[in-house]
Amino acid sequence: MVSKKQHMILEVKNLKTYFDTPEGVVKAVDGVSFDLKKGEVLGIVGETGSGKSVTALSLLNLIPQPAGKIVEGQILLEGTDLARLNPRQMQKYRGSKISMVFQDPMTSLNPVYTIGSQIMEAIRIHQSITKNQARKKTIELLTMVGIPEPSRRLKSYPHECSGGMCQRVMVAMALANNPSVLIADEPTTALDVTIQAQILELMVKLKDRTGSAIILITHDLGVIAKYASRVMVMYGGKPVEFADVDTIFYEPLHPYTRGLMGSITRLDNKKKQRLLAIEGSCPSLIDLPPGCTFYPRCPYARKRCAQSYPGLEQVNPGRRIACHRWKNFRKGYNEGKP
Repeated sequence: MVSKKQHMILEVKNLKTYFDTPEGVVKAVDGVSFDLKKGEVLGIVGETGSGKSVTALSLLNLIPQPAGKIVEGQILLEGTDLARLNPRQMQKYRGSKISMVFQDPMTSLNPVYTIGSQIMEAIRIHQSITKNQARKKTIELLTMVGIPEPSRRLKSYPHECSGGMCQRVMVAMALANNPSVLIADEPTTALDVTIQAQILELMVKLKDRTGSAIILITHDLGVIAKYASRVMVMYGGKPVEFADVDTIFYEPLHPYTRGLMGSITRLDNKKKQRLLAIEGSCPSLIDLPPGCTFYPRCPYARKRCAQSYPGLEQVNPGRRIACHRWKNFRKGYNEGKP
């Protein structure tokens, strides 16, 4: 029997990434911990400014320096702590063991090089193969991601391709070296609905084929509901709730998660209840409240919430929440009053 530890690909422990600015220290990521298993899709959700993208960039050691730096924590990729590697050492892992599909493919691809040369470069950096072999593999990758006439497209520049096609190229490049972990940071932001579905289906299909795991960062809770198996909700640079996807949607315990769920249209809304809005805006990460980060916006806050941060508490195996009052919400669900 294979142990749980052997199934684990990535373990992030108490990750903290800060930025020095003239106004003060921005605690963009402040104590993030999670794990990722082989073949899993982990969804990360939260408003803009909650620390999702900085978490992803931290995993690849792509934090802009000298302003930004990982000040604490571990990023264990198959046992290797990426947070302790220097830039030269990190090059062996970035694009090989862990890769990323960025938000905007039109700005992620180099406009002065053909898409073929960019994919071939990504392959030859990590694999000892000839140029002809790399070209053949690039054609196979473009075919795999559904790009028509791949041999001709090798010579195309990014501006000659549509947004959907460029995103397919980014997916092909990210999967060129069969990474263990694929990070997709808002991979369908600039695409229309039809192409969005195609790209997401493609990534999941390729994940199943290669045996990799995916970290899916998005604002679209519908995407999370369909593709993710577990969800991490972030707010103010911190994780506030972990659970499997069904639990997050049908029994959210943190007030912020409840607010997110209440702001989306549901087909099972038989009572035709109005959508909810979370009052206020995300706090400045330079000057966070002394207690719970969500306290100024929380309709259920009490005096204790303003005085101390609750920290993540395990509700049951696989579920954690950072809230002083989560037991009150669970009691409501048990009584049929969410």
